[in-house]
Amino acid sequence: MGDSTGSKVSFFMVGLGIGALVGILFAPKSGDETREYLSQRAEEGKEYAQRKARELRERADDLVERGKQVAARQKESISAAVDAGREAYQREKSKEM
Repeated sequence: MGDSTGSKVSFFMVGLGIGALVGILFAPKSGDETREYLSQRAEEGKEYAQRKARELRERADDLVERGKQVAARQKESISAAVDAGREAYQREKSKEM
């Protein structure tokens, strides 16, 4: 999951850079207008990247929490099985004596 997401973000940033370069080279507007446009687009890209990073962090936090819950349930199940095994062993041991 992490490699795919990092790859997508990398492609987005490369695309953003290429788009800015092409925009500067072929801009039909004046320099000031072009710089303002590029500044706005860069800000939008930054906000998009921050939003996606926040979403990924929240998703990761959810997965970690679910993992902890599953581990706790498994621990309880294993403890119960060990206790049952111990009790059965004690019963059998007491029958033999």
